[in-house]
Amino acid sequence: MRQIAILVLACAVLAFAPAVSAQDYPTRTVTVIVPFPPGGSVDGVARIIVDQLNQSVGPRFIVENRAGGASGNVGANVVAKADPDGYTLLLTASLHVVNPFLYKNVPFDVVKDFTPVTLIAAGPLIVSTTPSVPANNLADFFDLVRKEPQKYTFGTTSIGSASHLVIELLKREAHVDTLVIAYKGTGPALTDLMSGQIQLLADPMLSSLPQVQGGRIKALAITSLKRQAAAPDIPTVEESGLPGFEFVSWYGLWGPKDLPADITAKLQTSVAKVLAQPDIKARLTALGFEAIGSTPDYFANYIASEMEKYGKIIHDANIKAE
Repeated sequence: MRQIAILVLACAVLAFAPAVSAQDYPTRTVTVIVPFPPGGSVDGVARIIVDQLNQSVGPRFIVENRAGGASGNVGANVVAKADPDGYTLLLTASLHVVNPFLYKNVPFDVVKDFTPVTLIAAGPLIVSTTPSVPANNLADFFDLVRKEPQKYTFGTTSIGSASHLVIELLKREAHVDTLVIAYKGTGPALTDLMSGQIQLLADPMLSSLPQVQGGRIKALAITSLKRQAAAPDIPTVEESGLPGFEFVSWYGLWGPKDLPADITAKLQTSVAKVLAQPDIKARLTALGFEAIGSTPDYFANYIASEMEKYGKIIHDANIKAE
């Protein structure tokens, strides 16, 4: 009887523990891993969210950049292998769910090994060139490429990223064929675009728009169907002669698999409250993003539909990671 009583008591304690942990969470540092170098759009979104969480939830959250190549797989793998206690999270872009289509040996399952927390934001990309290129819109740029394709090199922020998929779609739709170089992050790609080492790059507004405004790169088009209030002078890709062209980059928050539902809910609610703040919404809008803050279920369904779309693009363009 005594053994049974002890067992019953132990079970009661275990059953009660998750509720207590969610109520008190977080009690120590929460590491939000960004699997790319500082300075890119993923890092920028992460720091906006983390700064506000530190004000609203408490000074417990930090951003840790875990870049290491492999299109974010290194940092994501840290989260996949972490304890599901809410103290190691992943904030990254849509590239996370693209990687299984690119790499044969991804060390995790992007669906089974993670818990979707919330879809944070989404926004179009700016298609830009180096200032010395004598073209002021995408149509004129592609005319130059068709005449002398050997003179033009396109860049992407990493293999399979939204940047890469946009470039491949543009090549297909504009019927041009030229070399594409994949960089290890936004910073190096933008640096080479500024210096003229590459002549075309698609990149989110957060990291590209300041460079456009500073005259360091030249914007040719934006990948939304409508012009953006933050950059009303940049024409859409559709205005440049490619009807219906639209592509967005999106950003989400994940935990490891088996993250308790109550902790997941607390994280989602906290991030959604941050994104609902008028100043944060305005700040993201100015950077070309729509603040979302979705439920975990919505995010899971969104991931499934995006994976289906990206798989087709990668297959059609025959994109392969080296």
